[in-house]
Amino acid sequence: MSADGLIGVEEHLGHILDAVSPLSALDLTLQDAHGCVLAEDITSAFPLPPFDNSAMDGYAVRSSDVAGATEATPVTLPVVGDIAAGSTGVYTVQAGLCVRIMTGAPLPAGADAVVPLEWTDGGVAQVVIRRAAPAGNSIRRLGEDAPLGTTVLTAGTHLGATQVGLLAAVGRDRVAARPRPRVVVLSTGSELVDPGTPLGPGQIPDANSTLLTTAAREAGGTAFRVGIVPDDPRVLLDTLEDQLIRADAVVTSGGVSVGAYDVVKEAIGRIGKVRFDRVAMQPGMPQAFGLIGPDSTPFFGLPGNPVSAYVSFEVFVRPALRRMLGVEPINRPTVRARLAGALTSPPGKRTFARAMLSVDSGTYTVTPIGGSGSHLIASLAGANALVVVPEKTTEIESGATVTAMLLERRQA
Repeated sequence: MSADGLIGVEEHLGHILDAVSPLSALDLTLQDAHGCVLAEDITSAFPLPPFDNSAMDGYAVRSSDVAGATEATPVTLPVVGDIAAGSTGVYTVQAGLCVRIMTGAPLPAGADAVVPLEWTDGGVAQVVIRRAAPAGNSIRRLGEDAPLGTTVLTAGTHLGATQVGLLAAVGRDRVAARPRPRVVVLSTGSELVDPGTPLGPGQIPDANSTLLTTAAREAGGTAFRVGIVPDDPRVLLDTLEDQLIRADAVVTSGGVSVGAYDVVKEAIGRIGKVRFDRVAMQPGMPQAFGLIGPDSTPFFGLPGNPVSAYVSFEVFVRPALRRMLGVEPINRPTVRARLAGALTSPPGKRTFARAMLSVDSGTYTVTPIGGSGSHLIASLAGANALVVVPEKTTEIESGATVTAMLLERRQA
């Protein structure tokens, strides 16, 4: 801690990461496992595909029978059967004959190629083939995707849609996976009203709980927006006690500074041990963290201004949620970029300045946007990066190389 009572960003983050750990794995259905992290290695119990099958609708043939087929000199073969996907019948293709076959249907004995329907006249009793099909043409071979016993997914894999699809393809209906952390989010402040509510004197819409709820979901959590709690310690305490039953983490905004109505400080000590620190950063100096309730649930008390709350979430809460989810890396990626515009920073504080990052021919350029005010949410919404200004740096000239933290910004 410095002489002015500030602690460093790394020190505060260290307190948090020392207190959180990956959640215990659960036995989950595939649907419930989506978005979670796999906690076991998965091996294929059968080859994938489990048998040779057709990759196209067409005709199963012996490649030697159609070797001379061209548009000018087509080959005509009798069609002696039909094989549909899922067929369990036993078929054999003799020399000079063929079988009509559907995509995914098992390849019959004797056939070593499939002639796609588009290369033929589509005949039923006999077919005119206008193009040669070499051995192996349009055939999916047994085990070509994953042989028997292959490790197809390893513990620690994030289970997105394609990974869940692979689990189903190898016959798994349940897996051991770490669940997404359940995050309860609420805002404190008697001046707040729900978005869409007409504003009275001195009132403002509550942006923070929506902002932080969606940020928690982007970080991999399952987030619950509780909404607004007035500046009443008893109401806040009752709300927290009600919500702890469904929480792996609790995030509040507001009420952690030194004001007369900073209710979080007044209420939270009754249900846990929480540190209230002044962190050497801008925005986001007042921070609270501790463990509350009977299950020692991590509690994050963030500042009330929306930019401060969001930056605090990115620097402190997101790494903790990623740690709980059991994934690496836990921090946002950073790049070195050329600064297009000057920046200033207060001495002794690490500044996280909103910026727009672009790349041209492999070179990153980052342009500061908006002012330094922690209430300026419009400029925050336009940012896709935060320029990180070190504590001992007070000025950075345009054209200098800086570190930029990348923020998630998905395109439609």
